[in-house]
Amino acid sequence: MSASQMPPAPPPAPPKAVIRRPRFQLVWLIPLIAAAIAGYLGYRTIIEQGPLLTLTFTTADGLEAGQTQVKYKAVALGTVESIGLSRDNSHVIVKVRMNATGARFLTSHARFWVERPRLNLADTSGIETIVSGPYIAVDPGPPGGQYQRDFAGLEQPPGVRSDEPGHTYILTAQSVGSLNSGSPIYFRDVQAGEVLGYDIGNGLGPVKINVFIRAPFDDLVRPDTRFYNTSGISLGVQGGVLHLELQSVAALVAGGITFSLPDSAASEPPSATNSTFPLYPSAEAAQAASYHTQVPIITYLTGDVSGLTPGAPVVIGGIQVGDVTAVALQIDPGAGVVRVRVAMDVQPERVLPAAHMRAPSQIDTDLATLVAKGLRAELASENLVTGQKEISLVLAPNAAKAGTSTEDGALVIPSQPAGLDQVIANAADISAKLDRLPYQQIGDNLNRLLATSNATLGGKPMRQTIQNLAATLASANQTLTTLNNSFGQDSDFQHQLNDILRQTSAALIAVQALSDQLNNNPQAFLFGRRSP
Repeated sequence: MSASQMPPAPPPAPPKAVIRRPRFQLVWLIPLIAAAIAGYLGYRTIIEQGPLLTLTFTTADGLEAGQTQVKYKAVALGTVESIGLSRDNSHVIVKVRMNATGARFLTSHARFWVERPRLNLADTSGIETIVSGPYIAVDPGPPGGQYQRDFAGLEQPPGVRSDEPGHTYILTAQSVGSLNSGSPIYFRDVQAGEVLGYDIGNGLGPVKINVFIRAPFDDLVRPDTRFYNTSGISLGVQGGVLHLELQSVAALVAGGITFSLPDSAASEPPSATNSTFPLYPSAEAAQAASYHTQVPIITYLTGDVSGLTPGAPVVIGGIQVGDVTAVALQIDPGAGVVRVRVAMDVQPERVLPAAHMRAPSQIDTDLATLVAKGLRAELASENLVTGQKEISLVLAPNAAKAGTSTEDGALVIPSQPAGLDQVIANAADISAKLDRLPYQQIGDNLNRLLATSNATLGGKPMRQTIQNLAATLASANQTLTTLNNSFGQDSDFQHQLNDILRQTSAALIAVQALSDQLNNNPQAFLFGRRSP
């Protein structure tokens, strides 16, 4: 075998590989970074996570776990985690996880409620939730308070928020009428506040109505400020003119209150928070209460006083000078007297300027002088449609003499019936006089007179008289016939009379011609008539 045919030598064995494992690989950075991010997020979650808040509501309408948020001024403070029922099923329990920002709202002054759409004239809040859905709103209240995590949620939004400037006051009234939470309060037709609520107490005293007046209107609430009810529609007749008054549509539906500031309160300081004021039923009652001089007067009426109620006007010459304060029935069985006691308050400031105001004692003296000159109180109609009555003080020129007296510090003045009552009284007096006439005796006398007349007219003397009268009439008729023949239209006397009248007429014509001639030629009377 030649050298060219020899097989090639096997290649040398490769060197033994040595595996070197690196201590750190870049791919490991990905899980490390993810773990760091997860740890950071977990740390942030733990740091930012606030306490768990427990709220109770009567219903969970609109609330959803994991979605409904707690907000303050549109800033999220937490999220609802769970919703459940209480053991007695009387309310719902809402668990809310607050964030770190919301944790500082958990004080005893905070209030929570569910903000839902409220579409009525008294409250139009929560309109934005029609699109975004309901949420839990919070009002932190004033600074301070104790830390707490369990709250009873409000069913209605509070009327006053802690960040809204203003003051609260208390109004007292016998009834609330149509007033309710959210009813508006006006000053000169501008809404200045609202009704927060009311408390009837034990039901025996007046109702306390809590109201809130916003700034700057709270500066106008002073000791002499008058609050009065303007709910609904005021319809009446004033001065013969139909008067319709409506504060606003909201006040018509939800009730309303108006307050006014008299001139006397211009220099008074604003009233303190929670000051108490009376709530008057009308603007007229509030105006009457603003007069400082009140002169009490009493009168007694004996007729029908239906339609006369407390608050009715007292007028002189059609101008109101006071108000009726009380109407009471008094019965004296022993004397057999039934009368109505009418108490009034006269306000001289209605008609007298401040410079001419007199002391109440002087006013009583003036009234006593007027009573001596015929001043009387009478019941008059204020409105013929509704039947409302008023007390009118009039000067009766022919009034019987009367004086005045005092009763419980009030001046008592006499009264008299008037108008329709006077007509009815006169008719009753005439009827009483007619009832006293002896109708039976008059009838008996008429029957005897008719019987006597019948006997007289049907007797023989009367028949003889009638026959003589007939003969006399026949003789008179014959005499008249004779006169007619002698002096009638075709008698000789008539012809002779006609001749005399014709001759007299001719003589008058001649005298008229002579008179004309002398009038034209006076000298003819001396020289005669000249020939032509």
